[in-house]
Order: sequence, then C-alpha cells, then structure tokens
Amino acid sequence: MGDFYAHHKINRQTFLKYYHHFTDSGDEAALLPQKRGPKWKARRAPGFVEQQVLGQRALGNNRYEIYAILQPQLGSLTPSASALYRILRDHDMNRLKPPQKANKRRIMKHLAGQLGHIDCHHLGRDMMVDDSRRRYLVCLLDDCARLAWARVVDDLTALTVMFASKNRLRTHPFERLPLELGIKHRYTRPYRPQTNGKVERFWRTLNQDLIEDTTFDNADRFQTELQQYLLYDNEHRPHQALGAKTPKQMNQNGQRIGELYSDDKGWDG
Repeated sequence: MGDFYAHHKINRQTFLKYYHHFTDSGDEAALLPQKRGPKWKARRAPGFVEQQVLGQRALGNNRYEIYAILQPQLGSLTPSASALYRILRDHDMNRLKPPQKANKRRIMKHLAGQLGHIDCHHLGRDMMVDDSRRRYLVCLLDDCARLAWARVVDDLTALTVMFASKNRLRTHPFERLPLELGIKHRYTRPYRPQTNGKVERFWRTLNQDLIEDTTFDNADRFQTELQQYLLYDNEHRPHQALGAKTPKQMNQNGQRIGELYSDDKGWDG
C-alpha cells in the first residue's frame, strides 16, 4: 500500500477520504477530486440582501440594528451578526464615516414621541428600612424632550424587553406590542451602555438627587418620592442638553405633563 500511495503521490488519509466518498455514495465520480471548502454561493449573501445591508449601514445602523431591521422582512435570509460584519468589512463599511455618523444623528431628536430609550437600574438592598428585598427601576425616556417615566419593580423577569428572543418576535409579550402599534424596536449594542447614553445620564442624575445616602420606609414610600421627583424633573428642572428648557417646554405634543402621573399603574400618555 505504501508503494501504491507513493506511485500516485497521495497519502493514506487522502486515499481513505476518497474511498469513503465512493463507498458512501456508490458513485465512481466520488473518486474524482472535489472542490475544497464551501460553495461560493453558500459563503455569500444574495446580492439584493447585501444591498439592503449596505443601505441600512449608510443610515448609520450597526450590525445588531441592521439584523433587527431586516429580520422581519427577510426571515431566514437575514445574515447573522458575524456575517453582517463580513459584508460591511468587504465593502469597507465596517467603520462609520462622518456622513454615516451624521445620518445616525439625524435619526434622533426630531419630535417628542419619535424615539424612546428603555433601561433598568438596580436598587441597593439597604435603601428600604422595612424590606431588604432586591428591587429595580425601569425607565422610559423620550429622546427629544427628555420626558422621563420610571417605576419600581420587584422582578426583572417582568421586564420582558430585556430578554426578548429574536426568533420569537411575533409571540413574545413585549415584542408583540410594538409590532401591533407599528413601533420599530431598535437594539443597543451589547455591553455598550454608551449606545443608551441618555438613560444612563438620567440614572446618574436620579442617583445624585434622590437615591444616594438616602433611606426610605418602604417601596411604596420610595415610589411616591420618585413620582414627585419625576414631576419636578419633567416640569420644573431646566436641562442643559435642552438649552436650559424643561422637558415640558420641549414637548411639542402640547400634552400636560401632570397627566402622565394621574395613574400609579404606569405611563398614561
């Protein structure tokens, strides 16, 4: 057998590979050399998919946002996040250029109600005098007017927005709501709080003004103080980012901000 391999300039492993191809298929053509690696079409997304990917990138969207935008339209044809990165890299679009960054900024901050930021925040166990259970805050912040709503919750699993599965958009309790209302759910970059910076800045201000070095009798008392603070923050506190205006003044819908707090069950607007 060694002489056979030497005569044909092959090794034992190569011979056995082709021999097994033949025995598995029963086709003599399986003994012929085959093209190595995956087929070209299997390595590349269809042209029309690449064009949609590049079009979304031109608007400044990152690969996770592109996936979330295209998945409802393309279904199984949607490239994975890693495949999207390869497409952008092959077209020298993996790094945002100044025009794309400008487009990204233009997506935001046009009118109140166009874009909202959602996040959750952990509260310290020692905040409540009569209760040491872990509690959390969930916040919704308007991108343009900086109108803020926040509520204390006992269980993060109730914040289904944080754990939505991409392949269950039409059956997931939270994801179903934006779909039915025609709201686009844009995803922030994982482990990158800068992409949700407005809410992160709100947490910082809330900590400084209300939470740090303060204790409350119970969660209900803290919720009451929180609602009063939100009323102050939305209606009376000038924001530097708004040119010394209040969120109420920036709200172009003309809604009275106090109406947002008429029901302690949540956001009424």
